[in-house]
Amino acid sequence: MKLDSLQKLYIEELRDLYNAENQLVKALPKMAKGASHQELKQAFEDHLDQTKEHVERLEEIFKRLDEKPTGKTCKGMKGLIEEGAEMLEEDGDEAVLDAALIGAAQRVEHYEIAAYGTVRTFANMLGEEEAVELLQRTLDEEGETDKLLTELAETVVNVEAPAGSR
Repeated sequence: MKLDSLQKLYIEELRDLYNAENQLVKALPKMAKGASHQELKQAFEDHLDQTKEHVERLEEIFKRLDEKPTGKTCKGMKGLIEEGAEMLEEDGDEAVLDAALIGAAQRVEHYEIAAYGTVRTFANMLGEEEAVELLQRTLDEEGETDKLLTELAETVVNVEAPAGSR
């Protein structure tokens, strides 16, 4: 596709996000299974349900645009998920591995926050008011997930991880 308008860029970025969210739908159950702390497992399971809603919202936006959501691979998300998968294969202290999973998950959240902020701005500039509302709702949820992960890291997981020595 030739990117010669903001509308085309908006659709391409939405397709990228759609693929990213679908990759996450597959990755989150593995992260939940790999987490040791029950609170972290639950956070991943809850975010899976939320991610499925994000996919549905994107599908609604595509339907309103009369466009197909498929046709693009989000290489950024693919890389972030691969890095997280590496943590699942490591051997070590459970709390340390959970801390690593939180770090991987927060990198994903920050990537999504940036991407959703971008497409929300495009939607706003293009007068897509319903899309702006849906994208903002998702953006807010991604921010809440990031805050929850920080809270889990600071109050539970990282506190229990052995600090080690130099």
